[in-house]
Amino acid sequence: MSDTSESTDDAGESPDGGDDAAAAVDAEEVRHVADLARVRLADDEVDEFAAQFGDILEHFEALDEVPETEREEDLVNVMRPDEVRDGLSQEEALANAEETEDGFFVGPKVS
Repeated sequence: MSDTSESTDDAGESPDGGDDAAAAVDAEEVRHVADLARVRLADDEVDEFAAQFGDILEHFEALDEVPETEREEDLVNVMRPDEVRDGLSQEEALANAEETEDGFFVGPKVS
């Protein structure tokens, strides 16, 4: 995507009076992204995606308004300590297997 500072003036609007997020993505950029993603788009889809990309950029710009906090959160370990327990024996582990061979599970062949 292109830098919006080239197409906007100091007031945050594009020179044609629209908002800068919608102007930040043009049809050529949408076609470039579609080409990178190996997606074929019709002309009407290009215009639709350009508008959608503009909306997405507006949502990201809203994140700039989120206030920053000056304090660090207290970190707490939420994990329980490890406990050593007895596991299953080989016979117990294989008890419900459909098919076993030489003490191992038998699964489908993958080629």
